[in-house]
Amino acid sequence: MDIKPRQLEIIEAAGQLVTEDGFAALTTKRLAERMHFTEAALYRHFASKEEILVTMLHHLAANIDERLAAVAEAHPEPVERVRAMFDNQFTYFQKNPQYLMAIFATGVLEASHGIDAGIERIMVVKRRHLLNAIKDGQWSGVFTADHTAETLSHIIMGTFRLHMLQWRMSGRSFDVRKKGRALIGAALDLITR
Repeated sequence: MDIKPRQLEIIEAAGQLVTEDGFAALTTKRLAERMHFTEAALYRHFASKEEILVTMLHHLAANIDERLAAVAEAHPEPVERVRAMFDNQFTYFQKNPQYLMAIFATGVLEASHGIDAGIERIMVVKRRHLLNAIKDGQWSGVFTADHTAETLSHIIMGTFRLHMLQWRMSGRSFDVRKKGRALIGAALDLITR
């Protein structure tokens, strides 16, 4: 997906509004005010609020894919790769909390298949990278083969999602990286032989 620089600015401003005041605060009027232009100018870049959120999700999925591919290349050993993948995610969301808000957008817009598909796309990207690391670990004997790679990735992804939800709901009141590293470390202890 090719996102123009102005569209990226709009996406980031929309994410900041959501981060500061919740999804209800994301109106085209408030977003246009934040961007210092008219609502009509906003509609030249996006047809609707939903399109802004969907574009944000597609942008995030591409960004995650790129970052996790770089992590996989830099960390061929499965345990360190999984650890680095999640550390990368914690660091990114700590610096860019507006994108974290987008992940929890499901159900925000009634019957929004576009948003649900965008969130699913992010999960598919993360799952693919995590599955590769876990399968490599199982193949090399580092990770348990008592459960499928799919089951182990589901457990670890659920741990990550719950952790990020707690961080968001606490108003980002704790060090997401420090606590996240401990949680992923515990998950790795459970699946490492």
